[in-house]
Amino acid sequence: MKNPYSIIETILVTERSMELADENKYVFKVNPDANKIDIRGAIEAIYEVKVSAVNVMNRLGKKKRMGKSPKVGRRANWKKAIVTLSEGEISIV
Repeated sequence: MKNPYSIIETILVTERSMELADENKYVFKVNPDANKIDIRGAIEAIYEVKVSAVNVMNRLGKKKRMGKSPKVGRRANWKKAIVTLSEGEISIV
């Protein structure tokens, strides 16, 4: 297995993720090369909790203009994982 800290980049703190935390679901930004099995193992290793499900989605980077020119660039694509816990809790600080 890869290093868990290279799989999980950060925990996402938004209004939606805080509502999901009440349902024992947590949202993470993860490495785009990681799969569900890697994510499950990394969460269990880092936070010492029991994971029951992992849902993953690829997010497309937003289009952004470069200055005043009409040229359009793009932010990087990224992957988001919603992790449902069966046991334990993650402290969001």
